[in-house]
Amino acid sequence: MKNNIRIPDPRVNVKYPGWLILLLMLLLTLCLAGGQTVIMNLLAPAATILVVYALIAYWGFVIIGINLFIIAVLRHRVLLPMQKMSNAARRVAEGDLTVRIDPIRKDGKKDLMELMFDDFNSMVRELGGIEMLTSDFVSNVSHEIKTPLTVIQGYAEALLEEELGEAQRREYTATIVEAVGKLNILVTNILKLSKLENQTILPAFEEFDLCAQLTECALGFEELFESKEITFSAHMDGCATIRSDKQMLEIVWNNLLSNALKFTEPGGSITLTQTSDDKTLSVAVSDTGCGMDEATLHHIFDKFYQGDTSHSQEGNGLGLTLAVRVVKLLGGEISVTSSPGEGSAFTVRLKAAP
Repeated sequence: MKNNIRIPDPRVNVKYPGWLILLLMLLLTLCLAGGQTVIMNLLAPAATILVVYALIAYWGFVIIGINLFIIAVLRHRVLLPMQKMSNAARRVAEGDLTVRIDPIRKDGKKDLMELMFDDFNSMVRELGGIEMLTSDFVSNVSHEIKTPLTVIQGYAEALLEEELGEAQRREYTATIVEAVGKLNILVTNILKLSKLENQTILPAFEEFDLCAQLTECALGFEELFESKEITFSAHMDGCATIRSDKQMLEIVWNNLLSNALKFTEPGGSITLTQTSDDKTLSVAVSDTGCGMDEATLHHIFDKFYQGDTSHSQEGNGLGLTLAVRVVKLLGGEISVTSSPGEGSAFTVRLKAAP
């Protein structure tokens, strides 16, 4: 085994050979001892005070040389990098999230200082992404709330007109009720999402029949399937026992079915498939809708993202975000496959009950 100084971080690929350090120290000691011997041999016949002065001067130069060398190394490898880190941290504290620290080494290898720079740059990138997401979130929330409020205000003012007929009054009232319902769903979803992301909601695990739950959720959309003339088919096991949070999973199935219904044109079809093995339960919701391209797939689980803006009035872009948060909280995973014009398929995989 090589005698190397071990660095705890496995990403460090610069080795510090312990045997080389010991050899250098040994050579340095021999040189110092040899130098002292030479001086004493040369000056032995002279006065004792001269020998003392010569030794003092010799060791003085040695100590000064060693100190200068150590200072130079510390300045290049520690002080200057730490100064760069301090300046960059100050700029970040002042709100500049574009700052990055360039590496010191030119050979592409990484020591602890280089890793510190890499971690700092990663942290700043994450902060920049969080700031952008927060800004987008506030902007989208404001827009999504303002839209139904504008509708409510407009139709409420119209209801104040005395000449308004009874039929129009009922129509305006129904529009207000619909806008209030959308606003209520939006606020509820935002609160649920906030609790999920802050982990203030803890799953209440229990054993239940997943097939029975999927059937109940599908029946809740029966009228919508019929009104849109969409063919719905289901392929499930007779019984699939799972240990999970029943109420949270209901959010997932309802959002996936609602999303499929939203993007499937009249006359299309939606298929619900449930399969299982000894360790995993899988649920897939596929449709014959408009499908998604690669750019849309990359952002499909982002907050308020809606790839097809022609359906933006039918949702608020939080359903899939809620679904993926719930699935991850329950220890599962969700994936999607899609192609433009060929529909989409969302698949949820969960652990089967032992």
